Amino acid sequence: MIDNHILGPVFIHLFTAILQLVAWRKTATQRVISAIGSFLGLLVAIRLFTKVYTTGILTLNASNWEAPFGIVFVADLLSSTLVLITSLAGLAVSLFSSTGISRQRMLYGYFPIFHFLVMGLNGAFLTGDIFNLYVWFEVIIISSFVLMTLGGRKTQLEGAVKYMALNILASTFFLTGIGILYGITGSLNMADLSQKIKLVNNQFLLGITSTFFLIGFGIKSAVFPLYYWLPSSYHTPPSAVAATFGGLLTKVGIYAMLRVFSLIFIPDDFTRNLLMVLAVLTIITGCMGALIKLNIRRLFSYLIVCHIGFMIGGIGMFTKVALMGTLFYLFHDILVKTNMFLIAGLIRHKRGTMDMKSLGGLYAQYPKTSLLIAIVLFSLVGIPPLSGFWPKIFLFKEAFTLEYYAFVAALVFGSFVTLFVIARMWSEVFWKDVPANVDIEDKFEPLPLARKILLVLPIGILAAATLFIGLNAEEIVQLVDRISDQLLDTSAYVQAVLGNQNL
Repeated sequence: MIDNHILGPVFIHLFTAILQLVAWRKTATQRVISAIGSFLGLLVAIRLFTKVYTTGILTLNASNWEAPFGIVFVADLLSSTLVLITSLAGLAVSLFSSTGISRQRMLYGYFPIFHFLVMGLNGAFLTGDIFNLYVWFEVIIISSFVLMTLGGRKTQLEGAVKYMALNILASTFFLTGIGILYGITGSLNMADLSQKIKLVNNQFLLGITSTFFLIGFGIKSAVFPLYYWLPSSYHTPPSAVAATFGGLLTKVGIYAMLRVFSLIFIPDDFTRNLLMVLAVLTIITGCMGALIKLNIRRLFSYLIVCHIGFMIGGIGMFTKVALMGTLFYLFHDILVKTNMFLIAGLIRHKRGTMDMKSLGGLYAQYPKTSLLIAIVLFSLVGIPPLSGFWPKIFLFKEAFTLEYYAFVAALVFGSFVTLFVIARMWSEVFWKDVPANVDIEDKFEPLPLARKILLVLPIGILAAATLFIGLNAEEIVQLVDRISDQLLDTSAYVQAVLGNQNL
C-alpha cells in the first residue's frame, strides 16, 4: 500500500534541525524546539506504527519512480517498530539534554546535530534501497562524530578517532559489498535483489559478497573481534550523547543484518555457524571487560558488547523462535541501554564522578530516584517478569533445540556476569555508606526545580516503557511473532514493493 506519510519521522527531525540552526545562539529556544520536535516525531511514529500494524506494509516511491528503478521507502512491522522505539528514546534524550548538556556545547550546535542523527536513524530503518541504506549510515556516522567531539577534550578526540576509524572501515566493507552486488545483479532495490540473487550461479562470489556485509555490519554492531572501538569511545562524550550511541547506534547494525540476511543472503550452514562462534566470543569478551571496570559508563559499554552477542546468536540460529528472541531483546535493549547512560549522567550530576569507589549513599539521599533506577537495573539483568527476562527464554529454548550448547553456556555466563556487575554497582553506588573523604553535596550549581525534573523525567519515561514491555509480554510476543514471520517469508515485503513485477 502506498502511503505518502512514511517519511514523516524523517522530515520532522530534518525541519527541527533546520529550526535549530535558525536559533543558533538562542539555547533556551533550542531546548524548546528540540522537545517539541521530538514529541511530534513520537506522535508521527505512533501513527505510522499503528497504520502498519493494522493495514500492512506501506511503501513510498521517491519522485514517483516505480521500483526497482527509483528509491523506495518501506514501512513494515520491523522498521515501523524501530522508528517508534527510536522516537521514544530520542524524546527522552532530548529532554535530558536540556539540562544535561552544557550551554557551551549547545552553542557549538548540539541540538541540530542530534536531530540530524535521529533523522539518519529513521531513514536507515525506512529505506528499501541498499545504497540508500549506506547513505543513511553515513549521515549517522557524520552526525555521531560531531556529537562525540563537541567540547574538544583530549579524551573525546581520542575516542572519536577510534570510533571514526573503525566506522570508516565498516563503511568501506559495506560499500564494496554493494558494488559487487550491483555488478552481479544490476539492482540496488532490496526487494528486487531478493529475487535476482536467486538467479546468480556463482555461489563463491555470493559468499564473498555476504562476508563483506557481515564484516561491515559486524563492526558497526561491535561484534568480536572488532568491538574495541566501542568501550574506548562511548565513555568520552556527555551522557546524553552516550545514551543515544549506547541505545541506538549499534542496534542499526543489528537491524541491517536482519534486513540483509533475510531478504538477500539467506544464511547457509557456514554463515550460521560463523555467527554462532562470533556470538559466543562477543558475549565472553563483553563479560570479561565488564568484570574489571569500576567506571560506570565503561561498565555499561562492555555490557553493550556482551548483549550484542545475545542478538547475534539469535540471528545465527535464524529460526522463528530464535528471531523472536532476537527481536524482543533488540526492543528491550534499545530502551534499557539508553536509560542506563542517562542514569550514569544523573549520577555524575549529583556526585561529579562515575567512579564507583568514590560513590555511595545515593539510596539514603535519594530513595525515590534510586527505586526508579532499580527498576531499570532489574530489567537489564532480566529479573522476571521484566523485559530482559522474556527474550532469553526464546534464545535458551532454541539453542537447546538446535544443540548449540556453547551458546547456551555463553548465555548463562553473560546473564550471571550481568547480574554480578549490576549487583556490585548497586552496592557500591547506592547501598554502601558515603566514603569518608567524599563530599556528598551536588558538584554542580543548584538548578531550578523544573530543570531538576528534566534530569529524572526521561529516566522515568523509559523505565515506564520498559515496564510496559515486560508486564505486557504477551502483546510483544504477538508483535515479534508477526515480524519474524515477515523476515522468514519475505513475499509480502517483495509484493508490497514490486507489485506484480515479481510474479
